[in-house]
Amino acid sequence: MHFLRTSDLRFSEALAQRLEHDQPIAGATFQTVNSIIQDVRSSGDASLLAYSAQIDGLEAASVSSLRVPVSEIKAAPERIDSETNEALALCSERIRDYHERQLTALGRSWQFTDDFGNTLGQRVQPMHRVGVYAPGGKACYPSTVLMTAIPARVAGVDSIALAVPVRDGVINPVLLAAAFYAGVDEIWMMGGAQAIAALAYGTQSIERVDKICGPGNQYVTAAKKQVFGDVGIDMLAGPSEVLVVADETTPVSWVIADLMAQAEHDEQAQAIVVSQSESFLRAVQAGLEEAVAEQPRREIIESSLSSRGMLIYADSKAALLGVINQVAAEHLELAVNDPDGLLSEVRAAGAIFVGQYSPEVVGDYSAGPSHVLPTGGTARFASALGVYDFQVRQSLIECKASGVRAIAGAAATLAEQEGLFAHAQSARKRLELD
Repeated sequence: MHFLRTSDLRFSEALAQRLEHDQPIAGATFQTVNSIIQDVRSSGDASLLAYSAQIDGLEAASVSSLRVPVSEIKAAPERIDSETNEALALCSERIRDYHERQLTALGRSWQFTDDFGNTLGQRVQPMHRVGVYAPGGKACYPSTVLMTAIPARVAGVDSIALAVPVRDGVINPVLLAAAFYAGVDEIWMMGGAQAIAALAYGTQSIERVDKICGPGNQYVTAAKKQVFGDVGIDMLAGPSEVLVVADETTPVSWVIADLMAQAEHDEQAQAIVVSQSESFLRAVQAGLEEAVAEQPRREIIESSLSSRGMLIYADSKAALLGVINQVAAEHLELAVNDPDGLLSEVRAAGAIFVGQYSPEVVGDYSAGPSHVLPTGGTARFASALGVYDFQVRQSLIECKASGVRAIAGAAATLAEQEGLFAHAQSARKRLELD
């Protein structure tokens, strides 16, 4: 792992350079994806079937045969081992409970009456239909289904459709069980750009959605980027990342475990540890080599840590906070003796894990908040996926005869200043009520 000191000359520039991850999607990929999207958009079922055969290797006589029967979804918990089933049940219950609390916090409609008798407010409505994309080929992530579909269901979304690529026409039963616990309505065995296009624009057999969530490969990401504007998306996520803030009261082995957990995602994942103790950082560095050697995904971890990992020595609390807020990490662990002393000054992070007993991994699965988080420093302006991402907020304005007279004059005056005289006339008509 690369070692930096906040006292180094041009430290901020060096850190920014190490944080950079710019792997633009190749132009050829965009052209391929654009062709697929346009084909599915114009030809619907026929194109979707053709691409399912060509790309997914799934021959189907009709799109309806790509849909997983509801009976199979309901039976999925009985097809998996009891320990996995109990874990899915626990995680889904905790995720649902957390997101139901978001409704109370900011997801309700409200209104008030002003001094002139006008009623103003905000009407909060759930989206009608949401699409979730979950990897299902070499990778299988039931947690993705829980973390995206449950907040949508809690928000009150009418219909949730899950798209998942399959191998040899067989869908992983653990993924099916996760869909059951999350309350997914439809599961379609389709992947890639063609699945995103089908969800975004609909086909003769598949109803279009209002928003698409969930991770995928470069073709899925490129497709989400292209359909955005015609349909909502959650985000264009980059490699996963963690920033561990630690001191000498935290066991070195815990920090090492947390860094490896992050690094095993893939070679581009980023694991960073920052501390005001250089000796602690050196102990982490020394212990990593032996610990990594014992990991089943050793090669991936080694590549991630060597290319993107960092050990940062901060010579003051101010410098430590500067690192935290510059990185604006997807996951921030405050694994220190006094986490509250830092928490109040953290400005940017996707999810904050407070204290030494709060490893990032529980956020991935069982804590409750969605693990769909902003990456690549976008936590400066973006937030974790939640109930509010599946709601639309409508302004509510109801003027009474007496109330409109109190405000229409000001509207007319400003409209005239902007040269919009028909606007002004519309407002002044309400002043003629007397």
